Amino acid sequence: MPRKRKRRWGTGSLLPGEGGRWRIRWKDADGRHSKSYTDKDTAEQVLALVMRNIERGEAGLPQERDDTPTLNELVTPWLARRQATHRSYTDDKCRWKMHLSPAFGRLKPREVDAAKLRAFIEDRLSRGKLKPATVCRCVGMLSSLFEDLKEQKHVATNPVRELPRSTRRLMHSDYDTRSTPFLQTLAAVRSVYLALPESIGVAFAVGAFAGLRTGEVLGLSWEDIDMEGRRIHVKRQVQDGRFAPLKDDDPRIVMLQNSLAPILAAWKLKTGGEGLLFRPTVADRGGRPDLGTAPTFMRPSTLIGHLREALKSCGLPSLTWYECTRHTFASLFVLGGGSLEMLRTLMGHSSVTTTERYSHLRPDLFAEASFHAMDIDLARPAGDVVSLRPVSGQNVPRTTPAHEDTAPEQVSLIG
Repeated sequence: MPRKRKRRWGTGSLLPGEGGRWRIRWKDADGRHSKSYTDKDTAEQVLALVMRNIERGEAGLPQERDDTPTLNELVTPWLARRQATHRSYTDDKCRWKMHLSPAFGRLKPREVDAAKLRAFIEDRLSRGKLKPATVCRCVGMLSSLFEDLKEQKHVATNPVRELPRSTRRLMHSDYDTRSTPFLQTLAAVRSVYLALPESIGVAFAVGAFAGLRTGEVLGLSWEDIDMEGRRIHVKRQVQDGRFAPLKDDDPRIVMLQNSLAPILAAWKLKTGGEGLLFRPTVADRGGRPDLGTAPTFMRPSTLIGHLREALKSCGLPSLTWYECTRHTFASLFVLGGGSLEMLRTLMGHSSVTTTERYSHLRPDLFAEASFHAMDIDLARPAGDVVSLRPVSGQNVPRTTPAHEDTAPEQVSLIG
């Protein structure tokens, strides 16, 4: 019987492991060693470094240089570069200062591993101070930092990629996006519009009937409104008191619905039809104190304050501006039979996956035939049974869904 061939360790080997991982094996003066990684490219890079060190007479994995800076020192230039390319720079800087720096700031890159990351995740979740989605953003930011450090040869692997699935599940958001409230009837939209001051009401109508974000509404100018072509060209937004690119950096065209067209036509005649649609009000005093200038744009806080009072006067639940405008538009659009693909285009979502959160509102989700899929009478032989089926010749009142109280094309916001 031929002898079983022994596996070669000295030259190093790369083997596929369980769960899509890759394992490297090598032998040096200290014995045999093995280590696994999440992807093949990382495993090959580490194996090449190991074999290079063996040729130089060094053993083990590449040793970290004594002069390697700490993460607090490395993150400063990384955030400086990120400021020019990411709008979330301010949030990232705050996350590092408040959450990541106390846990990892004094460590060197190679000292951060999956065990320390799991301890950080469990600690922040157990305190109850951070939601899973916030912890996920912190870990995602740390992953971006380590990808940059890999390019600079400070580390060979990204420890975030080493996290097992059980740890990643801890960071799944517990918020059900389908539970986000909205104005459930067009009659409620009309009552809120009439309860708002004219300028605030027009801004509210643009958000509720065009689905624009708050910054996109405040950034509209009259040159973006095509009254004849019934289109709104969304190409910028207002952020922190200045013009900024759109969230997805992709301009889009939104249709000008029948309910909104006469409102904008009347507002154009009143304001002159030049410049911004919405200018600062008396409540928007102060401007930019650092520059000593008057405010250029209407503030979101002004919209929110007036909306809060309008909802209270109408006897409606307290909702945010986003829920009363953008989320209301998307929800009523789907309830009215609009397709998710068209809604994705109107909302400016980068993927239809984001738009699918509204799929539970489709009127055809539970068609009438679905209720008869398992049609059988389970009533007992004796005793009176209340039938849920309409009796022949008996008039059964029809329940009208909330979205059918008024057709979109029949709604008039003009009081």
